[in-house]
Amino acid sequence: METFFLAVLVVIMIVALASGYPVAFALPGSAIIAIGLAAFFGYIFEGDSSAFFAVDGPIEWLVAGITNFRSNYWDVETDTLIAIPLFIFMGIMLQKSKIAEDLLITMGQLFGPIPGGLGISVIFVGALLAATTGIVGATVIAMGLISLPTMLNNKYDRQLASGIVCSSGTLGQIIPPSIVLIIIADQLASASDVANNLRQNDYKALTGEFNMPGEFRVGSSSAGDMFLGALLPGLVLVALYMIYVFIFARIKKGVAPPVPFKGNFDLKFWLRVVVIIIPPLALIFAVLGSILMGIATVNQAGSIGAIGATLMAGYRLYEGKKSAFYPLILIIGSLIPITFFASNYELNVKNLEERDLSAIFITAFFVVILVYGIGWSFWRTFKTENVLKEVVTETCVTTSMVFIILLGAAMLTSGFRAFGGEELVRDFLQDLPGGFWTQFVVVMIVIFLLGFFLDFIEIAVVVVPIIAPILLAETGANVTAVWLGVMIGVNLQTSFLTPPFGFALFYLKGVAPKIVKTLDIWKGVVPFIILQLIGLGIVGAYPSLVNYLPNRVYLTSKVAPPPMNPKLQYCLQEYKFARFDSNGETIKNAILKFQSEAPTNLPDDKMEILEDHFDSALGTFALVDKLKKVEVEYNAYAVDYRDLHFTVRKKQKKILKLNKKIEKYKAEIRNLDDDELDEKNKIELRIEDVKLEIEEIQNSIPETWQAKNSEFDKINKAKNTTTKRYRKNVDEAYDLLDQFAMFINDGVKLQEVSKDIKQLDYFIAMESNTKVYERSVTIMDGLFDKLSEISGMDEFLNSVDDLLSMVDSDELDPMAIRTKSKEVVELFNKEVSWRANAKENLMPKLEEYNNAIKETIGLRLQSKLTKEQAIYVSKCNSIHRDISLNF
Repeated sequence: METFFLAVLVVIMIVALASGYPVAFALPGSAIIAIGLAAFFGYIFEGDSSAFFAVDGPIEWLVAGITNFRSNYWDVETDTLIAIPLFIFMGIMLQKSKIAEDLLITMGQLFGPIPGGLGISVIFVGALLAATTGIVGATVIAMGLISLPTMLNNKYDRQLASGIVCSSGTLGQIIPPSIVLIIIADQLASASDVANNLRQNDYKALTGEFNMPGEFRVGSSSAGDMFLGALLPGLVLVALYMIYVFIFARIKKGVAPPVPFKGNFDLKFWLRVVVIIIPPLALIFAVLGSILMGIATVNQAGSIGAIGATLMAGYRLYEGKKSAFYPLILIIGSLIPITFFASNYELNVKNLEERDLSAIFITAFFVVILVYGIGWSFWRTFKTENVLKEVVTETCVTTSMVFIILLGAAMLTSGFRAFGGEELVRDFLQDLPGGFWTQFVVVMIVIFLLGFFLDFIEIAVVVVPIIAPILLAETGANVTAVWLGVMIGVNLQTSFLTPPFGFALFYLKGVAPKIVKTLDIWKGVVPFIILQLIGLGIVGAYPSLVNYLPNRVYLTSKVAPPPMNPKLQYCLQEYKFARFDSNGETIKNAILKFQSEAPTNLPDDKMEILEDHFDSALGTFALVDKLKKVEVEYNAYAVDYRDLHFTVRKKQKKILKLNKKIEKYKAEIRNLDDDELDEKNKIELRIEDVKLEIEEIQNSIPETWQAKNSEFDKINKAKNTTTKRYRKNVDEAYDLLDQFAMFINDGVKLQEVSKDIKQLDYFIAMESNTKVYERSVTIMDGLFDKLSEISGMDEFLNSVDDLLSMVDSDELDPMAIRTKSKEVVELFNKEVSWRANAKENLMPKLEEYNNAIKETIGLRLQSKLTKEQAIYVSKCNSIHRDISLNF
């Protein structure tokens, strides 16, 4: 019955949407009605309102839906959605201030003289507007009003012109900053957690291991990652559009003729081009560049964009007036000294020093000027043509629409899960032949087809939470959340173009000249839909287009993870092995050289540490060779074994689900009354049917499975054991060297304690006459505190502790105490001597030696990757790696 009420939910939703009922109420309403009906009929026919739910009951699922509501605005860990109104404000402000109009006219004059040039200029402007607004409706309408009549007047084909305007106007869906990317990122954040739990459960059930290694976890994605990941795919689409228009104009004469510029390409023209193009480019750099360089979060970048758009509107609305650029001059003039003082002085009042006081006051003065300049621009937009009021009103309306749909979708998702919809979809996808890629293609086709009828927001908030955890949990492809999000984003972009309900088609039809028929628009977008699908294929075939930028920015940022991070280990090992192959002899010679130069008259415990280091460092090469050999054996065996593993694991997952089904039936039997024998017999028959199905699946498992799986487990265990031994060996080797270097560097601190040691020896000698060692005990207590911060002093501290025990003893022996004191002084002087000598003579050699091994043996223990290493790992991690054999 759960499936029946799931179908009821879907039918109610489809009917509501098809009838034109508001989406924001259709989504939660269908869920509430379906939950209510299931509870009512469950109570009527079964005497239990929870009878027709997969788990729990109506109250629990309604509460879950309300909790999902609150997570959109009450989750302190997720503030991504705050950026939505900021980017909407930025886009509408640019559209209202006629920046888009200036760009279209100027670019048309610049590119018009070449065949298809006017169309290419429209695509170029569409890309610029996409990178500064992300508001599809505003962009399509603006370009439809300005560029479409211009193209038609210059004898452009109606279908081609319509397709160019629609397709370039929808680039804001994929070129960041994009509202749809923010929404998808928000949905994927929770989907990644669900996928990770699915992987954890599979790992535990299939391998018997309780804890899944960190390197197999599903990584989450932020809006910033989505922006970075979508940048290159967006540019790929722009390039495809431009190439198509250029080639089509060359092949089919007359569809996109050249448009000669009637003016002159003189200095005045080029200055105008610069003035028109530079501000939007600067805004793009400020918004995306701040995210790319790790300077600002997505929300902060949204604030930058909103203020930047207002500044541009401030001078554009005063175009031709002498004072047009006054606010901008004030702002730039104040930002320069603010940047200078922020770079050269400590402006944090918590860390305030006297020398920074004047810098803070000067900076505060320029901040006031900055705020005044921004306020001046806002005042201009408020007083001129009522622009600010219109922008704020439209921003509130658009933001409210987005958020109320998000809230409605949260309740719909709750209802969908209440009736086991998520499990149903998961079972359907996992039962498809071909693994991940079959599932992925089916999902992409479904999203593409839904785009004919549903808005992108509806698809993003309804479909993504259902399918994303299933796809992300698949270990065969092991795709990243960013890649999946961008692929869905590119696919969703087609929802704006696909007839009959593509929103861009309606936007254009509403402003197009009467000569342009609806059929012209529909036919015109078809080639661009095909180009989008080609772009989707390119991004799918080359995941590095998506994954590289987020990886690189993250690994080179201030918050980059240390090389010990589990997610980096595979690629770091590849990097190190490549270095061992090319520089192995050089590294080995560096070890032997330092070993021959190291002193042999060190304290025993220090000498032991150094010897252990050399043993481990020289033993690394044999372990590397052994690990390579084991990996070759593993890869060779995996070639023939992988398909068998995939087939059997799929059957075993099916068996696990059927066993859960049996447990559910048994629970139903336990809940029955003693007199309900007929119902009990029915359920027992179902259990027998399920057991027969399990037996049938078990019999279908190839007879060779046990032997081949045992052999693979043996090879895999050898590989994992060797890998752990190798990593432990190099970590211990470098850690020992690091300890030794710390001993030497702490010699300076040790010399500062010399005065205390001399005082101790003096008071021991003096107080031995009275047998009252009060001052000596005080000095020794102080020594414990001071020496605890100095490395390598364990032996000396033990000696001091022995001396303290002697002076605290009931039976004092002054002669023995003085002898022990002399031993303490001698041991201390020996420590000071060898460390000072090593600092002067050995430390330069040790630093040279450290530089020779830190990128191989010592790489895992570095605090951060170098730029070269980060680039290598970024490229390596940008490719999806099959990890299914570990499950």
